[in-house]
Amino acid sequence: EFSDDACDPKQGVSVANQLAGKKAEFVIGHVCSGATIAAADIYDEEGIVMVTPTATNPTLTEKGKKTIFRACGRDDQQGVIAGSFIADRFKGKRVAVLHDKQAYGKGLADEATKAMKAKGLTPVYEGSVTAGDKDYSALVSRLKNDNIDVVYYGGYHPELGLILRQADEAGLKAQFISGEGVSSPEIYSIAGKAADGLMFTFPPDGRKLDTAKDAVAKLRASGVEPEGFVLQGYAATQTLAQAMMAAKSLKKADVLAAMRAQDFQTVLGTLAFDAKGDLKNPDFRVYVWKDGKYDYLPN
Repeated sequence: EFSDDACDPKQGVSVANQLAGKKAEFVIGHVCSGATIAAADIYDEEGIVMVTPTATNPTLTEKGKKTIFRACGRDDQQGVIAGSFIADRFKGKRVAVLHDKQAYGKGLADEATKAMKAKGLTPVYEGSVTAGDKDYSALVSRLKNDNIDVVYYGGYHPELGLILRQADEAGLKAQFISGEGVSSPEIYSIAGKAADGLMFTFPPDGRKLDTAKDAVAKLRASGVEPEGFVLQGYAATQTLAQAMMAAKSLKKADVLAAMRAQDFQTVLGTLAFDAKGDLKNPDFRVYVWKDGKYDYLPN
């Protein structure tokens, strides 16, 4: 059963209710934090086991839910890395922090800001945009007039792609930095060459890991490039499948016990969940986009 929540909390609730009505017992997803948090309430009430590959907002696992897991790091972990990176690499520069008002974007921006301030770099401008907007000319003018050197953005690629394009057209030369929400190559269909140089935090590139070699070959043979969230989704599915095999059961209670009782060997390496359902040892790196591809930022 496949469902699309359109990255919207209301749709997330609708999808969760539909799956519960169909007696689903295990779910891989959702993707966006807002929709995942909203859907998680229903899954937990119904005893449905959910593993999200990508939802990073801390709220998801801070409510004491028993059936919710995430196969990725959290915003408060990723934000510390991003904010510290900016404070170290751009010391003394004029920094702006923006977000899209959604759970993922705002959470990321808040944590990055805290980390920057802790290292002595205070943003000169903090603002927000509305997801779905198309015209960011007023924002770009504000950033240009404020002589902003660095922009940290919490949100997803559709909005940042437009901001990058309009910033380039207006002659704003700032360095943009974001989170894994801008890891999709679709950003180039929106921003074009203006996306070159965009930095973002993301877990280690699974395509470079020996543990993912076979999966990457199979995916590429089928016409799928395993970039963005592809391997995270693959790893999330592996954890659930291995828990079922370890439990030798498809009963939810047995699978739940197995989810917290062992390590999982996945395409992204060894994963293990703590009592909250978070990864015990998440990892993030800094990447940079160039010519439609991303790679680790050179030291």
